[in-house]
Amino acid sequence: MAEKTTPTPNSNSNSNSNSNSNSNPNDRRSSQRVPVAVPVKVRGESGEHAGLTRDLSSSGIFLYSESQMKAGSKLELVIMLPPGMGMGPGGWTLCEASVVRVEESAGKGLGIAATLDRMEFVPEIS
Repeated sequence: MAEKTTPTPNSNSNSNSNSNSNSNPNDRRSSQRVPVAVPVKVRGESGEHAGLTRDLSSSGIFLYSESQMKAGSKLELVIMLPPGMGMGPGGWTLCEASVVRVEESAGKGLGIAATLDRMEFVPEIS
């Protein structure tokens, strides 16, 4: 007969799931982020600024920028996606995003976590 266990408040019910050392029980990501540092152009309420991605997935992004913004802000991003990320062939991509979280980041500008609401690959001009 199998022993019945009751989870304790400090136990992690996701201990057997696909988690990594940075897992957070409050993490609401719908897909796993891939660490990648590529330049990004950020356009929001405070104008247009340069940024640098820390990681991204087909549904979200974390980037560093000097853009002043707050959670709930809408952004337009232009990113040069590298090929082989599982998000199409790579290349210039226009994204509409919603800021979920903004955090201070020592020496890198503001850290901005956002969901990607829409992605559109921009064709190359030959």
